[in-house]
Amino acid sequence: MTAFRVTERSIATNVLVGLQGNLDRMGSLQEQLSSGKQFTKPSDSPAGATAAMQYRGEMARAQQHGRNASDGLGWLGTVDTTLSNVMDQVQRTRQLALEGMSNGAGGSQGAREAIAAEVDQIRQTSMGLANTKYGDRPVFGGTTASSAAYDAAGNYLGDTGAVQRTVGDNVKVQVGVPGTDAFGTGSTQLFTVIADISNDLRTNPSALSGDLDRLDTATTTLKFVQSTVGARYNQLTQMQQLASDRTDALTAQLSNVEDIDLPKTITEMQLQQTAYQAALSAGAKVVQPSLVDFLR
Repeated sequence: MTAFRVTERSIATNVLVGLQGNLDRMGSLQEQLSSGKQFTKPSDSPAGATAAMQYRGEMARAQQHGRNASDGLGWLGTVDTTLSNVMDQVQRTRQLALEGMSNGAGGSQGAREAIAAEVDQIRQTSMGLANTKYGDRPVFGGTTASSAAYDAAGNYLGDTGAVQRTVGDNVKVQVGVPGTDAFGTGSTQLFTVIADISNDLRTNPSALSGDLDRLDTATTTLKFVQSTVGARYNQLTQMQQLASDRTDALTAQLSNVEDIDLPKTITEMQLQQTAYQAALSAGAKVVQPSLVDFLR
């Protein structure tokens, strides 16, 4: 059996290497406890870093979809409220037109003039509502850069473009309503119909019956548009919730990849500290002073 000579230097070197390993492990655990993360640079865990980057990218998209949905709800909420207010104005116009018809051509001109004056006010109010803005953009102006959807004469200044918001992967929802869709065009345009009612109240009461038919057509269009807006509002509410749920799920997955298990890490730290103290004690007993130490 061959005997190997073990020198004091080799023993001391092995002890120091072991102690340094203990210190490295404690330093790594201490860094994890300080940061709360399993790794602080990609080289610590290439697979974990890759997964974390993917989760963060998906979270950013989900959060953006949630913000888009919130903005879209603001648009559609403004449109819905405005359409409800316009409907109130239209109903009042119809009542006034019926009142003018009941007076007939033989009625008091002064009474019809008073009714026509109120109808004029309703028209101005309705056009003001048609220029309602969300932020700095008219909600009935399409994609126009103009600050208003209609001018004082009731002419449409916008376009037929659709204002949309992306609220999911390949999911876009229209949040604006072009004025031509809501209020009509040509002779059936709401503001034109109201203006005609005002004129006929003053000059030709017998034409009010035809005006009421056109007003009813405009009312039907408004109701249809408002129901469509309600359906889009519900869709956006659902997509906003989906984006929120997705964000929560990705946050949990990211935490599983990045965050440390605190109780487990503390226990490992304590074990490493105990091992280090034991190694120090053992090393002190094994590495005894030699003659060289005294000669120094």
